[in-house]
Amino acid sequence: MTHSIITSRRRLIKGGLAAAAVLASPTVLRAQGQRELSMLTWAGHADPDVIGAFEEEHNVRIRAKEYVGGDQMLAQIAQSPAGTYDVVLADAEYVVQLQQAGFIEPLAAEDYPFDDFFPEFQNFRGHWFDGEPYAVFLRFGFLGLSHNRAAMSEAEARSYRSMWDSQHEGRIGHFDWHLPNLGALSLLNGNASPFDLDEQHWTELTDTMMSLRPQVRGFYDYGGMLSALRSGEVAAIPGIGDWITGVLARDGADVTTTIPEEGGLQWTESLSIGAGSKNQDLARTFIQYMMSPEGQVKTATLKAYPAMIPTKAGWARLNDEQPGEAQRQNMVLNGPNALDEIRAGRIRLRELPVQQSLETWNDAWTRYKNA
Repeated sequence: MTHSIITSRRRLIKGGLAAAAVLASPTVLRAQGQRELSMLTWAGHADPDVIGAFEEEHNVRIRAKEYVGGDQMLAQIAQSPAGTYDVVLADAEYVVQLQQAGFIEPLAAEDYPFDDFFPEFQNFRGHWFDGEPYAVFLRFGFLGLSHNRAAMSEAEARSYRSMWDSQHEGRIGHFDWHLPNLGALSLLNGNASPFDLDEQHWTELTDTMMSLRPQVRGFYDYGGMLSALRSGEVAAIPGIGDWITGVLARDGADVTTTIPEEGGLQWTESLSIGAGSKNQDLARTFIQYMMSPEGQVKTATLKAYPAMIPTKAGWARLNDEQPGEAQRQNMVLNGPNALDEIRAGRIRLRELPVQQSLETWNDAWTRYKNA
């Protein structure tokens, strides 16, 4: 990683390298002239296998500040002076809040390959304001019912109702975030717009949630979910997807994600340029790199958590270079694929609550955990 290289150089200098030798080294001269690009991001996006080639080509060091969850991301950017972050990677449902608060810059549409996006992802909701994009759709995935096959079969997982079965008492887990969990249970309740609920449907949703509580073993962070699903400590976790089970399956665990008959959710991550960035040209170049076929394959196969990608050229390159992964992630070019799930109306976007506040949903989730 670039950081470790720089650290090693500093150690060498402290160890007594002559100043003349240091000045004569082209490598050190490049390091001294490096630009720095700051990024606010979920974990894994600044790993060397993702950004290393870009850093080398542009003689830049990407300095990443990682967060967990959209609420933490908003708090982090709100507490930071303008210009702190050149690039912001955010869940799509938070882009509206970022734009309304003035935390991200408008983008020039012609700078990005929107024409190469599949139609479902062009003019993506919540990314365009008055004809201008403020974010570029980077990657996405589906959320359903993730399960250990030894504990819950695909046939069982075809309905969220299987979680209430007596054989799964004390063996249902939760990712500790209200949006995906409540969204999944809202789909179970038959809400076509799972995050746009009047008071009656909101009350019904909280009742459904509370009725599941006796089945719940625990509430987990990222690492906890990996461990609990792999070991079979939990039979299933609602509201998550291949971003967890794909990591486990890559290591040989017998787990998968099923999209129940009641439907699934789509999570989406997007890239924006932070307001007040002094490196907007470099930030733009970085986003362009991540939207190139090379960058798209790297983000699709991110070690921290895999994802599907929105560009046709990215799909083509993935199928050419890693056909097995294209098949596993349902991004094949010839035959049924993930786009069919969207076109069939089985997938709803994960969104922020429409008729209630985030605080209301979070408070309900807190009561649920403490019940």
